[in-house]
Amino acid sequence: MEIGAQFYTVREFCKDLEGFSETLKKVADIGYKNVQISGTCPFEPAWLNAELQKNGLKCVLTHTPPADLTADPVQVAKNHDAFGCDHVGLGYYKFNEEVTEESYDHYIKTYTPVIEALNENGKVFMHHNHAREFQKRDGKVILDCLAEQFPQDGFGITLDTYWVQAGGGDPAWWLEHFKGKVPVIHLKDYAYGPTMAVLGEGNINFDRVFEKAETAGTKYMLVEQDKCNGEDPFECLARSYAYLKSHGFE
Repeated sequence: MEIGAQFYTVREFCKDLEGFSETLKKVADIGYKNVQISGTCPFEPAWLNAELQKNGLKCVLTHTPPADLTADPVQVAKNHDAFGCDHVGLGYYKFNEEVTEESYDHYIKTYTPVIEALNENGKVFMHHNHAREFQKRDGKVILDCLAEQFPQDGFGITLDTYWVQAGGGDPAWWLEHFKGKVPVIHLKDYAYGPTMAVLGEGNINFDRVFEKAETAGTKYMLVEQDKCNGEDPFECLARSYAYLKSHGFE
């Protein structure tokens, strides 16, 4: 398994192309070789490809705006081809049954054609979970419903260790449960508060997470820390990188 950095962690530094370019270099200088692009300013696919190559980075996943996904998934796939990325992610969905446009059924209706179009163009659609996916629907958590709804080779789950724990689950158990459906995951520690923490500075048992991710077929483990609690996000990424390197990952 390889490690990488989720750019949502450093989104405040990527509000224009100059800052985005500088941030790519800073992340590469920490030692990361893989990235997920999310929460940045708009960019041209060719620009990103050139910047990735310049810094020796590979984009392995994005979180793509829902409006882009639903408007033209074929173009989204072509854009991803331009910078060599096979996984197209949806970062967030509310799953609020009280609002039709935020309901489970609306998700299925909206994203089934998106998933099919991406699959036909060589891409895997990745759903990133939050705690709300652990609500139950007819006695089954929503994340399970989604996993059963879509084909294994075209739909993946970007399992987020923090949000699994926040939803009342065991991250290692869910990795084992979704074997074959978790090619890319998010590593985020959960500290008392609850607080998002640098890896190894919270309470998640990452030894078990690493073990189960390996057997589940995970290829990339991406560090994400939405909130750095007043600390420099680059310093947080660096400490998480050091933690992962101490466990033998690069």
